[in-house]
Amino acid sequence: MSSEQGPVTVMVVDDHPMWREAVARDLAGAGFEVVATAGDGEQAVRRARATSPDVIVLDLNLPAKPGVQVCKEVVAADPALRVLVLSASGEHADVLEAVKSGATGYLLKSASTEELLDAVRRTAVGDPVFTPGLAGLVLGEYRRLASDPGPATNPDEPKAPRLTDRETEVLRLVAKGLSYKQIAERLVISHRTVQNHVQNTLGKLQLHNRVELVRYAIERGLDDE
Repeated sequence: MSSEQGPVTVMVVDDHPMWREAVARDLAGAGFEVVATAGDGEQAVRRARATSPDVIVLDLNLPAKPGVQVCKEVVAADPALRVLVLSASGEHADVLEAVKSGATGYLLKSASTEELLDAVRRTAVGDPVFTPGLAGLVLGEYRRLASDPGPATNPDEPKAPRLTDRETEVLRLVAKGLSYKQIAERLVISHRTVQNHVQNTLGKLQLHNRVELVRYAIERGLDDE
């Protein structure tokens, strides 16, 4: 994300007001634009849709709707959105569930302010960011998922749904980590058209979020083309 596009927009979601405000203050002080904060899951989904932040810094332990559900819903609504989980839990099951829900990063709350700011910067440009010790776990899970053929739903089903040339082109650029805005500029189409292509592709492939879409593209070598 280049500086001429303006500051990275961020939303902070945590049910502890003092923690939420402190994180928002640190981010704003470092040059991020905090467009919203939320204290529960329902509010988080509503405000994410209203403000379309680049990055959501998300706690998993939320009232009204758990963080993993929030993650699933906001990423399904906008697969360009990136979620950095900031959690007190380093439990492997929590980490893997967050990643499967569409989070691209997972940081423990014991991280320093500098580590958090760096993690948000890296998440904004599409880098996966994990607390040391968790990256290997997540990578191993990705490899397992990629090599796992998954449940055979219906043997008569066609193997690969037909994507249009433009959908394939957009999918390839998503797999390379480009934002919707960058894809729109490169293909000289509108941001909304890019979103429509991604939504159509998710529907055809029966995928739920950007993480699954990228994994699908990588399995087929589209990111190398």
